[in-house]
Amino acid sequence: MYRNLPSTSLRLLAVAALALLLAGCDKIPGLGPDPRIAQRDAEAKAIGGACRHALRGLEDCYTLNPKAAKASVFAGWKDMDAYMRENKIEGTPSVLGEVKKPERKGSSADIETETRDPAASRSRS
Repeated sequence: MYRNLPSTSLRLLAVAALALLLAGCDKIPGLGPDPRIAQRDAEAKAIGGACRHALRGLEDCYTLNPKAAKASVFAGWKDMDAYMRENKIEGTPSVLGEVKKPERKGSSADIETETRDPAASRSRS
């Protein structure tokens, strides 16, 4: 039955069959979307949700996270806003600006500094 077909037609039939078989495979390495892009998108959505829960505005969130994609941050912020309104959840104010630095003990006059010769620190090899 197949002996009457020319070899080019047989090859074309084999390629078509292979293409049909591979059309159903969505887990072929290198053919799907880059997982790093999906991870960055998920992180940006999480940042937006966290900003909404911390009672921050979108502009503040964008300023604090300049590398995050703004569209994804907004999507996360909006999703968290809807969730908080549905479940009547109050946000938790951020204490980011209220962090105080510990005071140093002793004055600066008590601390001795050693001067170094810049030529002494160079490698002589």
